[in-house]
This record gives sequence, structure tokens and C-alpha cells, in this order.
Amino acid sequence: MSTRVGVIRGNGIGPEITEATLRVLEATGIGFEWVPVPIGDEGMEQYGHPLPQEAVKLLKELKLAIKAPLLVDKFKGRMYCEHEDGSVGVYPSLNNAIRRELKLFVDPRPIRGVRGISGRYETMDVHIMREITEDVYSGIEHMIGDVAAECTKLTTREAAVRVAEYGFDYARKNGRKKVTCVHKANAVSMADGLFLSCFREVAAKNPDIPSDDYMVDATAYYLAKCPEKFDVIVASNQYGDILSDLAAGLVGSLGLAPGANVGPDGRIVVEASHGAAPDIAGKGIANPIALILSGALLLRHMGRQDQAARVERAVWRVLEERIALTPDLGGTAFTMDVADAIVRCMDEA
Repeated sequence: MSTRVGVIRGNGIGPEITEATLRVLEATGIGFEWVPVPIGDEGMEQYGHPLPQEAVKLLKELKLAIKAPLLVDKFKGRMYCEHEDGSVGVYPSLNNAIRRELKLFVDPRPIRGVRGISGRYETMDVHIMREITEDVYSGIEHMIGDVAAECTKLTTREAAVRVAEYGFDYARKNGRKKVTCVHKANAVSMADGLFLSCFREVAAKNPDIPSDDYMVDATAYYLAKCPEKFDVIVASNQYGDILSDLAAGLVGSLGLAPGANVGPDGRIVVEASHGAAPDIAGKGIANPIALILSGALLLRHMGRQDQAARVERAVWRVLEERIALTPDLGGTAFTMDVADAIVRCMDEA
């Protein structure tokens, strides 16, 4: 029986890197049924809304999905989702709405360096656990006339404890050595103070795994200066978003940063950590590695550890031996060239 997986093709480079990712996943020999999910432009065309409840229901039913980047215009990201019971969800962006409508709560973003590409950061191996339900991305903001804007930074005990617990569980299951909490509790003493306090409570219940904490500005400095200080990082929504982009830049490209939005009942929506890059859309030169590695995260979530490792080994070989590199990594290969090279390496393994 084939495994049904939702596919959100996205905008910009989304369709191109999606095609490459599906090509690689199909080469594992696992039988997949790719189920189109109408979100973004497709949602507007079919249902008159970028995130129709029909798409939300489909994703909840499927539980497994791959999402390419979606364009969100500056100043226009705010979204309202009306539910069958008459309630309305208010979200700051389409991406945020997908996560919260599906009750996804953590975005693991494993970022590692590549020999021959990442320079002094080739040994970087940092796994960022980004909380994705609240913080300043909660959509709680308003204008004060035309002279000011006010935004609420939301931190709840439930969300802070949940992401901390996930971080320690992740470390234990993946053989990681340490978990670090990132915060700014010296300046944002209540909201970040609660996040840190909850982390320390969870850390006390997991004495087998060392833990510590750093303020977010110091974390940025040490990621650039001595990234070996970090292993698993637990961070609130905005900090995790920013730090994962920083780490990706240090290892060479946002095109190397995978991600997975994880929720209850086995739900997962994997995605690359980067955006839709409309400036290079349609040119066939987008780097598909981040979404392909996200596909490997999906395989691990499915319990297909051997196949996930097979994909990952092929990716690292293509990168380290410079078999096919896109322009962001100094090469001249096209998107599907990279996918084809990965598949050849999988077949040779």
C-alpha cells in the first residue's frame, strides 16, 4: 500500500524544488501517493482563500506533508481563518496560519557544515528547536493612530514546557550531547524569564543530558565565533527563526537548511527553512538540498531510518565531492541536475 503524503508546491522556486524532492524520495523505493493540497494561489483559485478549511482538513487527515516556500508580501501577511463553529483564527502570516491551524508546535532545524563548502564552519552541527505557536508571531498587534504600533510578545507555560520537553527528547533520541536555552531574560524579564524558568524546570527532570542557557545576542556571537559551544538549541519563535538563518549562512547557504513542523497525533509538515526566492524563480537554478533533506526528516518521522540515511549520505556525497552544485554554492548545476546526482549516488550506495 502506498503512503499518502500531502504536497504544497508553493510559489517562486517552490514548484522547482518540490519536483526535485519528489524525484529523490521516489528513488527510495517507498511507494508514495502525492496528494496536492490547495494552499496559497491554488487555495485562492479553488476556494477563494489562501488557506481554505478544506486544505486544513486534508492535511489533518493525511498527517504527512511536504511544503515548499510560500510568498508573503510585506505589510500584507495578516490572515483570518473562519472555522465551522464560527470562531476566527487571526494569524500574522500564511506560514504561521498553517502551523497553528494544524496545532504544530515545534520546528526542528538541523544545520550542519559541509566539508569543502563551509570553510571554517564545516564541523558545525547545530539542531535548533524553534517554538512555532506564539512569541511576537502570535499576531497580537495593533496600530495606535498613525504614530505607533504595538505588538505583544506572548509566552505561555504550556508552550515553553512543551518545546523544552521536545528538545530533551530529541537530544536523547538522536544521541546529542547538550541542550541550550536561548533567551533575553535580562531585558525581557517576564516573557523570556518564563521561557527560561520553564526550560530549567524541564532540565531538572532530565539530569542525564547536560544543559545551559545563553542570551540571544551572545548566541549569535558564539555561533559565529565558536559554534562548537552548541548542540541542541531550544528557542522561542522569533529567536529560532533568526538563528537558524544565521547558522545556514555560516555553513554556506540557506539552501542547506531543512526543517520540519511537528505536532500531535503524528502530524508533520516538512519544509525548507528558506523563502520562495521569486528573483530566481523559473530559472531552474534553485538549490533543492534543504527541501530534500527535509524529505529525509519526513522519512525518519515515518520510521524509515535506513532510507532517510540513504538520502542523507547521497546528499553529503554530492556536496562534498562537488558533483552538482547550484550557483549559491559556487557551481553551475541546475535544480534537477542536483536531484539526478543524488539519485545516482543513492543507486551506487
